[in-house]
Amino acid sequence: MSTIVFLHAHPDDEASQTAGTMRLAVDSGHRVVCVYATDGDHGTVPDDLAEGETVVSRRRAEAEASARVLGTSRVAWLGYADSGMSGWEQNAHEQSFHTAATDEAARRLVAVLDEEDADVVVGYDWHGGYGHPDHVKVHHVVHRAAARAARTPRVLEATMNRDELRRGYALAKEAGQVGEEFDWDPDAPADDGNPFGTPEAELHWRVDVRGVIDAKREALACHASQEDVRWMLAMGAQEFALAFGDEWYVEPGRQPGLTAAHPLA
Repeated sequence: MSTIVFLHAHPDDEASQTAGTMRLAVDSGHRVVCVYATDGDHGTVPDDLAEGETVVSRRRAEAEASARVLGTSRVAWLGYADSGMSGWEQNAHEQSFHTAATDEAARRLVAVLDEEDADVVVGYDWHGGYGHPDHVKVHHVVHRAAARAARTPRVLEATMNRDELRRGYALAKEAGQVGEEFDWDPDAPADDGNPFGTPEAELHWRVDVRGVIDAKREALACHASQEDVRWMLAMGAQEFALAFGDEWYVEPGRQPGLTAAHPLA
């Protein structure tokens, strides 16, 4: 069995992007570790914060709850602050992940990789899927850390299938599930000016997670304090499975061609 370390930018990213892959790996006997680069302190401020509770403490508790749902063996934190979206003043904060020295951030991740003797490390594609500064940084830190770990792990990059997003949106609009006033184009510029995700021709792995879709939804529900999670949870079961039933990965160095299987199968 293998040990897989996932580096995610913020609490809740694991639930929306790789939760199904994580749960399937756990169910197959693999050890799964989830590392968060930031504490997500620029997320939605919950209305029900208790006295003395902070956004950070809430989001850490939600991350731990998600780990229990997914069977994650360990949750770790690199210790950086959330950088916010592109152009926010938080980008330049001295503790932000965006401004962190890549070598230092990689050193922190290497410590986890070496402690775990990791076989696989999972990050994001070259532009973090949609250009968020922290997601882009994850890409660079994962590759730097993989090159410096005591045992070089296999690298996977979580992403979105741009062609599937386009097809799914067109079908939803045709079925009347999307209002005429809502116009979204995955080929249009995202947060950093690049389109969403990765073209299908550049993808290597499609992981069908419909068999554990309830666990994925439950992991997302652990992060219900976050506004960007609530619209996902508002979806009906069929709509949710259509939107989140597949998880996509690039494997640098692998021959071209999309394989419909778990990369650790």
